[in-house]
Amino acid sequence: MTTPQCAPDNVYSLLPPLEQKPVKPPRYISIFRPSVKHEAKQNKAQWKTMGPAKVAVPSPKNFLQKHSKEPKLQERKIEQDSKKLPALSVPRRTDHPVMGIQSKKNFINTNAVAAITRLPKKPQPLYVDSRQGDKYLLETSGLVPKYLKKKDYGVTPKYLTERKEEMKKAQKEYEASVLEHLKKKAMKVLSDEERKRLLEGLKKNWEEVYREFQCLPVKIDSIPKRLHKEKLETQMKQLEHDIQTIEKHKVIYIANE
Repeated sequence: MTTPQCAPDNVYSLLPPLEQKPVKPPRYISIFRPSVKHEAKQNKAQWKTMGPAKVAVPSPKNFLQKHSKEPKLQERKIEQDSKKLPALSVPRRTDHPVMGIQSKKNFINTNAVAAITRLPKKPQPLYVDSRQGDKYLLETSGLVPKYLKKKDYGVTPKYLTERKEEMKKAQKEYEASVLEHLKKKAMKVLSDEERKRLLEGLKKNWEEVYREFQCLPVKIDSIPKRLHKEKLETQMKQLEHDIQTIEKHKVIYIANE
């Protein structure tokens, strides 16, 4: 049987709903709980004291002695081998030395001969620097010219020769670069055909400027007109000067830029 659905504006909807309290599940209890309690009761007596109950008291004889902690050498073991000679004892008062035994070498004669034939000792070179007679070694004073006895005395060092060769090489490279630069800037001679062509071009330019100059008005009443006229006059003078110089000189040099 279906329950009738109430409209949102029903009277029963005004009543507050009843609170339903959630049902708590039963508390969890471990199955090992009694065994754990039993073990805790058994080991409880060991927790009453810190460390063992009875400690062995050190005896008063084992006190710290002086130099007891210093490293000690091992005792030397004396082993008398059959090859070694027995230890010599001190001779007694009643013992007499063995007489008549002589060594093969006569040390007295050999020492005398060596003293006679030995070269005399050379005196050590010294220098005195005061009137009281203060002496010092001459060798360590710096007054002895030891550098004269060197093998490379008077020989030019290698670094100087290498430096001279580098300087010569640099000088040659500089001279070569200068010559190449001068060759690039050398004067070029104009040929007859180029000279004629240049003259024709200058004359043509002069004719164009002159034609433009003739087209100017007779009355020049403004500054721009006057400046234009002066400009044409300067161009004509420059062209006339260039034409005269080229016609006057048959050989013309041009610098290469």
